[in-house]
Amino acid sequence: MAKRDYYEVLGVDKGASSPEIKKAFRRIAMKFHPDRNSDDKNSDEKFKEAQEAYEVLGDEEKKSAYDRFGHAGVDGNAGGGGGGAGFGDIFGDVFGDIFGGGGGGRGGPARGSDLRYDLQLDLEDAVKGKTVQIDVPTMTACEPCDGSGARKGSSPVTCTTCQGAGQVRMAQGFFSVQQTCPTCHGRGQMISDPCGSCRGQGVREERKTLSVKIPAGVDTGDRIRLSGKGEAGPHGGPPGDLYVQMVVRKHPIFVRDDSNLHCEVPISFAQAALGGDLEVPTLSGKVKLKIPAETQSGKLFRLRGKGVAPVRGGGVGDLLCRVVLETPVNLSAKQRELLQGFEDSLDGQRKHSPRSSGWFDGVKKFFDNLTG
Repeated sequence: MAKRDYYEVLGVDKGASSPEIKKAFRRIAMKFHPDRNSDDKNSDEKFKEAQEAYEVLGDEEKKSAYDRFGHAGVDGNAGGGGGGAGFGDIFGDVFGDIFGGGGGGRGGPARGSDLRYDLQLDLEDAVKGKTVQIDVPTMTACEPCDGSGARKGSSPVTCTTCQGAGQVRMAQGFFSVQQTCPTCHGRGQMISDPCGSCRGQGVREERKTLSVKIPAGVDTGDRIRLSGKGEAGPHGGPPGDLYVQMVVRKHPIFVRDDSNLHCEVPISFAQAALGGDLEVPTLSGKVKLKIPAETQSGKLFRLRGKGVAPVRGGGVGDLLCRVVLETPVNLSAKQRELLQGFEDSLDGQRKHSPRSSGWFDGVKKFFDNLTG
């Protein structure tokens, strides 16, 4: 029976890249793996067919010969014969990440963990920027053993399980897979005489004080990466990073919206009716806001350039002030009398309350339509 085209076997186009070919083989191999289909002989054949196709198409030299001459160009070098890569090597290359290993040999000491620190900031500090000192609990390299984990005067020894390779081969059925050495965890070395201070780990828990420069314009969710300021790696491994996360506290006056600031300004009935000047706060000091006569509650005033300059660039935003009419409380008898006299003087004239008149006209029309 003639062999099927290798590209057809893996379900890829002739122009497929190496990662695409590898991904296709992995999908098919996982589907028809003999350990998953022990009662299906057909699956075993499909698995071997896919393995043979990948052995050729996964090798640039063999793939080139196959593209030029077809099966004739690789006969004797596919399916486990000739000088091609062994099936164990292919299986380890494709599935190494699943079983904890790869084909690359000893990985060395593990990198330390990254850390996150939530930094609480007032709005003023977030807008203007500042330098702060933070105390971070972390794992640091053990000083007595200089991070090696071995007692001073001694040294780590070669792992007796993997002979320093950091990887071991494990038999799974009739397959041989490579995975991280369970004894040294990929380091290739063991601690025969552990340090008494860190108990062979090479790291100890400490608190360290760091100076962090906060740039102007940061907001909640922004973060600063301090390279190498995370936890020290075990057994002399490289340290991780520290991520300082910004959390801006709620402000009693302002609400930030990107580069703009919002605030509410209470005004009295007299100020709204007669107009005048108000002092309003900004992050750079007080400014005067001119309120025109007959201002309605809820009117928005924009003070340009009184907002925030975002940390990622762009122009300075604005301060948006919304005036809110405040009803007087705790009135004296005299004040009530004066206020009642003013109300009587209006005598229900529509020209004094255009919004109320319009609203009542709308309500009347609404009910007329319901009953009409």
